[in-house]
Amino acid sequence: MLENILIQGFTSVFIELYGEEPIKNQVVFQKTRSEFEGDRTIVVFPFVKIARKSPEVIATEIGARMQQTIGLVEKFNVVKGFLNLLISDSYWLDFFNQNNHNQKFGFREQTGESPVIVEYSSPNTNKPLHLGHVRNNLLGYSVSEILKANGHKVIKVNLVNDRGIHICKSMLAWQKWGENKTPENFEIKGDKLVGEMYVRFDKELKLQLADLSASGIPENEALKKAPLMIEAQEMLQQWEAGNPSVRNLWKTMNSWVYDGFDATYKRMGVDFDKIYYESETYLLGKDLVQEGVRTGVLFKKEDGSIWCDLTSDGLDEKLLLRADGTSVYMTQDLGTAELRANEFNPSKLIYVVGNEQNYHFDVLKLVLKKLQRSWADSIEHLSYGMVELPQGKMKSREGTVVDADELMDEMILTAKTMTEDLGKSDNMSDNEAAKLYYQIGLGALKYFILKVDPKKTMMFNPQESVDFNGNTGPFIQYTHARIGSLLRKSIENGITKSDNSVSYLHPKEKTLILQLHNFPEILSDAGTNRSPAFIANYLYDLARDFNQFYQEIPILKEEDLAKLNFRILLCSFTQQVLKAASALLGMEMPEKM
Repeated sequence: MLENILIQGFTSVFIELYGEEPIKNQVVFQKTRSEFEGDRTIVVFPFVKIARKSPEVIATEIGARMQQTIGLVEKFNVVKGFLNLLISDSYWLDFFNQNNHNQKFGFREQTGESPVIVEYSSPNTNKPLHLGHVRNNLLGYSVSEILKANGHKVIKVNLVNDRGIHICKSMLAWQKWGENKTPENFEIKGDKLVGEMYVRFDKELKLQLADLSASGIPENEALKKAPLMIEAQEMLQQWEAGNPSVRNLWKTMNSWVYDGFDATYKRMGVDFDKIYYESETYLLGKDLVQEGVRTGVLFKKEDGSIWCDLTSDGLDEKLLLRADGTSVYMTQDLGTAELRANEFNPSKLIYVVGNEQNYHFDVLKLVLKKLQRSWADSIEHLSYGMVELPQGKMKSREGTVVDADELMDEMILTAKTMTEDLGKSDNMSDNEAAKLYYQIGLGALKYFILKVDPKKTMMFNPQESVDFNGNTGPFIQYTHARIGSLLRKSIENGITKSDNSVSYLHPKEKTLILQLHNFPEILSDAGTNRSPAFIANYLYDLARDFNQFYQEIPILKEEDLAKLNFRILLCSFTQQVLKAASALLGMEMPEKM
């Protein structure tokens, strides 16, 4: 790596000039800012105390000596205490020649270490997937692929929340107002039918609460006394007691939802290596809670509920089991974490969950530590911000969510309209055009969401995302297709790719090679930071630099055969990296646009 060569060279020169080794963590090279000449820059202010000279003198002396002793340093310049180094074309050409045929460029071989578990999606079976789930799924899938590319063995898991009071609400509503509707006889996706029942429950509950409130009952008391809530709680208790009729209805309605989820996941392009179900794991959590009571880590209140006292850790008391013996989310998370730890012995347990659950995961780790689980520190919460819309936040109970299927429909339709207006699907068969609209629509959606740092709340704008110019998925896809067209023409013209024999670079060629050179570092940073945004924004930079190269330099019209062959290879290498990096985001790259 270039940085390692420069660090070793700088250190050697520094010892030679000043008789003392610099502090290692202070020898840091960064990319030179665009307004200065150079490729790499180091700040020399930290070395003034050792060298006993001004920053400008230190930078000049080191720069001159590095130019003399390190062949890849062609020139240098000093701006105050900043030493800017210009790397020779020979280095960049050597890098290019060594890597342009490498189909796995930037990717690391898988190590033999314990696997990383990445949990994402985690839907409830009382509603279809919505825009919030879209960000969760795309983020979880992409982070998993990025970690794989960095050499980790990754196991993608999904924990389906298939039991609890929210599920009983949909079941009760179907019994009362469902009129025996099924996905088949009502011609509706099963997850949407169940979601409609959940919304209906909330609507009817609000009417009951209004009546109770009108009779003078306080709001918090009204919720406890509302007949619908009482029935839902009774159904939950019957479920946990194994009531056959309740269990059969539960299995039937959940099967509807699973079929709906599977169709949405397939269309979205995400998958899982293993699916867990809360109904199968919550009892494991109960066992852990009982263990905690026996060992004195947890305590039982007079009403029979079980708690963990976290006040000494700066938190509060946390409920782990209700007085009636039913579980809470924390119960099943304890059980599922233990199950995965025993099953896979993972190096990391990464949970992709929104930032409203930050406290929940702080508590999860603390409780497991108190229960003497040595692997508790391997738990990592990949916290992400919510997706907002111009009209405000989404509310599942009120049915004001952006449905994931409808969103994908809208993206594909928008892509179709814009593509046809620009004539990019002319002369395509219907099947080819349909595939293109899907690739552009889903590519736009994935890129728009993943280019934002996960920690940030984001505003989603479908129209803005499907733009063939600017920092968008379609711009990157079009660049890939443009290169494909150029490479096909080169073959038609009888031009064969051969090894590079040029000895110097045009500035635009060098800029493009530098960008390709950055990919392994960007990929590593994306994995370390669990952020697909590093990859997304790199893709934009690479596509932008290619298009500038394409506009300013002749390629197929180049008369010098060596330059022609080199530029064809450079185009091919760029297309390869665009495709590989885009796949880490789940984006498909069209061959024609």
